[in-house]
Amino acid sequence: MLCTYIVVVVTRADAAETLLSQGRPTTASSIENVGTPAASATDGNAGTRWSSAYSDPQWIQVDLGSTQTITRVALNWEAAYATAYQIQTSANGTTWTNVYTTTTGTGGNQSLPVSGSGRYVRVNTTARATQYGVSLWEFQVFGGDTTPGTCGTANAALGKTYSASSTENAGTPASSAFDGNNGTRWSSAASDPQWVQVDLGSTQVVCGVTLNWEAAYATAYTIQVSTNGTTWTTIHTATGSTGGVQTLTVTGTGRYVRMNGTARATQWGYSLWEFQVRVQGVPATTSDTPSSPSSSPSQPSTSPSQPGSNVLLSYKKPAFASTSQNDTNCNPCTPDKAFDNDPASRWATNPTGGWVDPGWIYVDLGATAQIKQVVLQWDPAYAVAYQIQTSADANNWTPIYTTTTGKGFRETLTVNGTGRYVRMYGTARSNGYGYSLWEFKVFGTGGAPVQPPAFPADPVFPATNLVWADEFNTGTNVDTSKWTIDPGTGQNGEIQYYTNLENTSVSGGSLVIEARKQTLGGRDYTSGRINTSNKFSTQYGRVEARIKVPKGNGLWPAFWMMGTDFLQGRPWPYNGEIDIMEILGRNTSEIYSTLHAPAYNGGGGYGQKITTVDLSLDYHVYSTEWDSKHMTFRVDNQIILVANKDTVETTRGPWVYDHQFYLILNLAVGGDFPGPIDATTPFPSRMYVDYVRVYK
Repeated sequence: MLCTYIVVVVTRADAAETLLSQGRPTTASSIENVGTPAASATDGNAGTRWSSAYSDPQWIQVDLGSTQTITRVALNWEAAYATAYQIQTSANGTTWTNVYTTTTGTGGNQSLPVSGSGRYVRVNTTARATQYGVSLWEFQVFGGDTTPGTCGTANAALGKTYSASSTENAGTPASSAFDGNNGTRWSSAASDPQWVQVDLGSTQVVCGVTLNWEAAYATAYTIQVSTNGTTWTTIHTATGSTGGVQTLTVTGTGRYVRMNGTARATQWGYSLWEFQVRVQGVPATTSDTPSSPSSSPSQPSTSPSQPGSNVLLSYKKPAFASTSQNDTNCNPCTPDKAFDNDPASRWATNPTGGWVDPGWIYVDLGATAQIKQVVLQWDPAYAVAYQIQTSADANNWTPIYTTTTGKGFRETLTVNGTGRYVRMYGTARSNGYGYSLWEFKVFGTGGAPVQPPAFPADPVFPATNLVWADEFNTGTNVDTSKWTIDPGTGQNGEIQYYTNLENTSVSGGSLVIEARKQTLGGRDYTSGRINTSNKFSTQYGRVEARIKVPKGNGLWPAFWMMGTDFLQGRPWPYNGEIDIMEILGRNTSEIYSTLHAPAYNGGGGYGQKITTVDLSLDYHVYSTEWDSKHMTFRVDNQIILVANKDTVETTRGPWVYDHQFYLILNLAVGGDFPGPIDATTPFPSRMYVDYVRVYK
């Protein structure tokens, strides 16, 4: 928590309410700038906000994930509020029903009892109170069982704060058990005991738990509750458990709920696709949107900014630091790289004399400014203790934020200060290295801002405007007006040589990429690889291909994308890589989708594997839906991975995918990931591609 809050507490004697909206997918009619996205209104942080363009009407809506009973909506308006608006619900996100209407809104904190149901809930504003847009610090939707003493149906753990005794790797964090996505999972280290727990936010009567186990399940475990996260009471004990989906009826009271595994079913750890909690209704206290921050000088102020007026002030501004690194390991990592709006470049202190405390970096905004927000995207070399300071002359500094508990990754700080210069002043490092920031963004008013390049408009999914395609219905080989042939040896320990059109053909309405046992280019195997570099690239959209993959040990078919800056010399993984589909021929019932970036790549990429049907038996559609906020990967209609920009930045590192990417198809042989071929691997083996399509 960034602040200690004075909290408005509402006690409802007739309901056990559950906060349904926190962390759920949120969209809006518009945003004022990248610092005020729709997701900031449902993130549980009263120091971040959504703000709209300066026009009427505007809306913000949240997808609860399934149809829910809605009992109350809480709105915490910024100074730019709406005088006229409706609260609306919808089953499909298209047809809306009003459950609350006002033309005399007064802003501030509003707790609105409503009666309705729907999967989607929207605030639809029709009249603004100011000349600016509309802006919400928080938009909270509550619901649940309205009969005292009965068990609710809503998942009270969804999107809540979580922790675990361990994680197997960075791709299986504890958060994945509480994200409402059955395609992501938490997995632990391979030892006993292990636990995963959730903080419900307030003390609740816990009446039900659902565990959706992955194949690495627990044969023995307990469900425990606690009021303080330290002292635990067991409310369910399981021995001889068989995994799968387990829906448990329990009785207990606590703020924290834990699965404590004591015996594993396999040699691996424990793994849960989802951990759901249901609560019931003794009169529950529900923490509404905080109304005012603590006045503690060591925490950021959450005083409202001037309505709808904060802009990015630091882009392309002169920058200075205590030291900077510029060598073969970080070339260059100079101060300006923290202010270039490029999440794949960074500033770092110099290993020679710079890995000491204190260490600092500051930016010259060009003129005096009111500073309202600072966003730090840390490299693993982050500050545990630091200050955000302002100055009129770059000599005399005033702290406007202080912490001794910095956590790294992305930190979004609501502050209130005045100055031409803004500095991060680090006093304690997280490890033996120095300080390093991918991005240091300053938002507010005044200064002399330079407007960064705008992103393209986000597609509206399902996207239907076909902007590029190859149906492979004409000719006998690859259309070189659409595709670049990419011959040569592969990476990652692959053993094939990619030929120039010899291993590709078009036949029967499909592209055929054929792997052969054939000596060429110093290798004993050949195959094909093509891409759209210098022919076609895209930023956002639905990218899909219908593919039939081969089966066999060591075969590695893939459909993926690379950032176009790779073509201009930016090395991997700084350009970004989007793997829509990778399948290993040794097990064609498994599919991998993965993102690679400087802070997470290779075996530590941000990705997911799911098990499905044998994908070598027929064609299947592999796709991603990609915009400035997320990517959703699917095989046919089954979700493999949902990668949310906000989650990636706050748990793994920078999101490096807001630029142009080109498409790649290839069939590799051998390598670090699929492993070696053997006597059973069939040659020739063929990968068939029915079509590739891109929609906006």
